[in-house]
Amino acid sequence: MAILSQLRTQMRQLGLEALIVPRADEFLGEYIPESNERMRFVSQFTGSAGLVIVTSTKAAVFVDGRYTVQVKRQVDTVEFEIGDLGDAQAMAWLEANTAAGARVGVDAKTVCQTQFERWQSLLQERALIDTVNNVIDTVWSDRPTVVARQGFTLAQSYTGEASESKRTRLGQTLQDMGLQGFWVFLPESVSWLLNVRGSDIPQLPILQSHALLKADGTVQWFIEASRVPADWQAQVGLGVSVHAPQELTEVLQEWSGQAVGADPLNTNAASWQAMLNQGVLVISKPCPVMAAKAAKNRVEVEGTRQAHKRDAAAKATFLAWIDHTVASGQFPNEAQLADKLHACRCHNPEFLEPSFSTISAAGPNGALCHYNHRNGTPGSLINNSLYLVDSGGQYLDGTTDVTRTVAIGTPSEEMRRNFTLVLKGHIALAQIRFPKGTSGMQLDSLARQFLWQQELDFEHGTGHGVGSYLSVHEGPQRIAKAGSPTPLEKGMIVSNEPGYYKEDEYGIRCENLQVVVSGDREGFYAFETLTLLPFDCRLMVLDMLTADEISWLNAYHARVNAEVGPLVDADTRAWLQQATEPLSA
Repeated sequence: MAILSQLRTQMRQLGLEALIVPRADEFLGEYIPESNERMRFVSQFTGSAGLVIVTSTKAAVFVDGRYTVQVKRQVDTVEFEIGDLGDAQAMAWLEANTAAGARVGVDAKTVCQTQFERWQSLLQERALIDTVNNVIDTVWSDRPTVVARQGFTLAQSYTGEASESKRTRLGQTLQDMGLQGFWVFLPESVSWLLNVRGSDIPQLPILQSHALLKADGTVQWFIEASRVPADWQAQVGLGVSVHAPQELTEVLQEWSGQAVGADPLNTNAASWQAMLNQGVLVISKPCPVMAAKAAKNRVEVEGTRQAHKRDAAAKATFLAWIDHTVASGQFPNEAQLADKLHACRCHNPEFLEPSFSTISAAGPNGALCHYNHRNGTPGSLINNSLYLVDSGGQYLDGTTDVTRTVAIGTPSEEMRRNFTLVLKGHIALAQIRFPKGTSGMQLDSLARQFLWQQELDFEHGTGHGVGSYLSVHEGPQRIAKAGSPTPLEKGMIVSNEPGYYKEDEYGIRCENLQVVVSGDREGFYAFETLTLLPFDCRLMVLDMLTADEISWLNAYHARVNAEVGPLVDADTRAWLQQATEPLSA
């Protein structure tokens, strides 16, 4: 493979026996621009998480359970070994394939401080070296142009709180923590804090930038002047100064001797070291901006409700079209289906762009959790099978994400039985009441319990946080086996998406978004479902559902019909009424 050969030549010139290539870029985001897809360039693996290690003679790609099938289809297994994604496993492979004393390179801008330190501790008799400049870029001759666009401000009618108010409130939090400032590294957090948005990355409306938040509520914002919104001073308020990114070292000199908080899980090792080099007293703390951003205010929650209604109208129109199309004997391919869904959303003038690349998966492709029909020849719908579609939209007042599994023809009894197991788990999580202080880790098994009873499971988390016209994947909240210990708080939006995947045959996922609301008793919380779209009743084995589960489905479907029905045309309204007819026990 020519790329690996060129890369090894560069490694030899730098005195490196191995090179680690994370999937992340210098902003550590899950969604990154084409110009920074370095792991994909080296390996051809397109997953959203992974790690490549190249030595002088071998190479390996490490992926998690979501991508164990996909990676074998995309990567040249003659050139690359396949391993399980995990620091211990990756470093053990590296040690087995390098000699003691080896110099191991990594661009410290592309790895968080916690992982950099962990790799250092796991490597025995080998030195982890910051390459400073990214080695991949030296061999990527046709690297896409780096795009940096001017951002825009988001009105308070959407954010629910002025930037100045947010900064003052969080400045007080820093004072309570005994800090003079906080290094706000993640661009999503900076965008939320300043009420600005951008289009640096498709489907993720953020401005790629960092900021130093002071305890007095003022901010030093690190971004190119040409990219700052035209009306930012009037909208963002007083107390924000703009600095070019290359001025970071100079600005940090002013902070020498002061206590500055930084989140080691969400700050790259390069900027962490830059602070230490200038004498900053770096204090390891979770970023308070992330927690504040996650707990949506009243305006953000109501905006998200409205965004979901509009989005549901488009998705219902799409699902009705699928049924009519298949009934006429036509079986469109995955690309045609994804394009049709996009066109349905585009009929709404308030739709801005997808919130992520649509997963349009027919038949066996549904078994790939993060399948992308653009990575090969799109498959067509298969009669007597399943179609899985996971998609979302970005609106100024909210971000959506919904998955539905659709019957194509007459699916097998096994498919219907497993769909019902997944649906039962979804309902159990949707209905739960839980005391304040409960984390997503404690709720995860609710969605898996019925699958587990049949000795089945799924390899992804049950739920992720979602932003307000921000990232469709937002922390710190998460529902997963090994998820975040962060307690769920009122206003947090999370997905509820259990699934089941049978390799080379079919995939099932039932996903709604839900927001944490107050329960009936003080000190308790509940979930309010935001997504408004029918589940496919043709896939349900009614004998497996309890009376309580059927009651929940009937109430949910009645709400869908009442709130979405007035927003769609007559044909879709007729389909919707049929799809939401009450079930009987």
